[in-house]
Amino acid sequence: MRKKIKNKILTPSKIKRKRSFEDALEVYENYLIVERLYSDYTTLNYIKDIRDFNDFVESEGFGDALNLESNKISRYYISYLSDKYSKRTINRKLSSLRGFYKLIHERGLIEFNPFEEVQSIKTDKPLPHYLQKNEIEEMFNSINNDTPLGMRDEVILELLYGSGLRVSELCSLTYKSFDFGNKMILVYGKGAKERYVPMSDKAIQAIDVYRSIARPILQKRNTENIDPNEFILNNRGGALTPRGVRVVLNNIITKTSDTFKISPHMLRHTFATHLLDGGADLRSVQEMLGHVNLSTTQIYTHVSIEQTMKAYMEHHPRQNKE
Repeated sequence: MRKKIKNKILTPSKIKRKRSFEDALEVYENYLIVERLYSDYTTLNYIKDIRDFNDFVESEGFGDALNLESNKISRYYISYLSDKYSKRTINRKLSSLRGFYKLIHERGLIEFNPFEEVQSIKTDKPLPHYLQKNEIEEMFNSINNDTPLGMRDEVILELLYGSGLRVSELCSLTYKSFDFGNKMILVYGKGAKERYVPMSDKAIQAIDVYRSIARPILQKRNTENIDPNEFILNNRGGALTPRGVRVVLNNIITKTSDTFKISPHMLRHTFATHLLDGGADLRSVQEMLGHVNLSTTQIYTHVSIEQTMKAYMEHHPRQNKE
């Protein structure tokens, strides 16, 4: 449960006088929750990363984490982390610390930012896992859409694969999210940013069946007589959670010939990959996915190129297949 935000204003002079790491951390935590609208889970991880660094500073005898006068300690910390964590985890911790020190420096709580010039470690980005078109079709074919839950499951699959929604975005959909006339969905993404994404004709058909037949049946199962605003309901008539969506997808996979584990994000990867394979431009895919930076979307071009080369190697008559 999110803790109550204290209405406390910490002026720079007060921070400097008290020299309290906890006060500075509280300023940053409030910033993440109130201004950046980060989730409890994300905020908790950021705060833990910063506390870990403070513990390191104290244990190594470097004094006060709010009074570091050189970036040598940050480089030393990276070396320390390298013996314990992967490059990806180290970069996440560095990102937490850069954000923390940047904010308290901008607000005058410290005079020197020890992480201002610290760069992330270069990593080899793994290509995202995605499904082939025949695997997607097999998933759809395995759903028994003669039942209320089957009708709901078809909607889930249509929106995750057909519109590239994040699982959190899917679970937060309401009736007002859909613009059937324009075939668009209003989605609230990370940081409460709005974007419109298209939905396919098949998705509209599945949604129409679900909202007219399946959802009323599921809603009657709600023993607490609660009318949830959420559009996607669970077996008991309550709001379906992201964890519940993962269970639904795993149940679908068990009914197919495939044995791999699937995640909602894998369907999002598949959505982007199939669009690029079909000739969609990168900017359009970026907008549909809700990526702030184009570089985040560019990883899918590598997937698309890899698939193109595989097809060339297997099927071109001039290619040596021995």
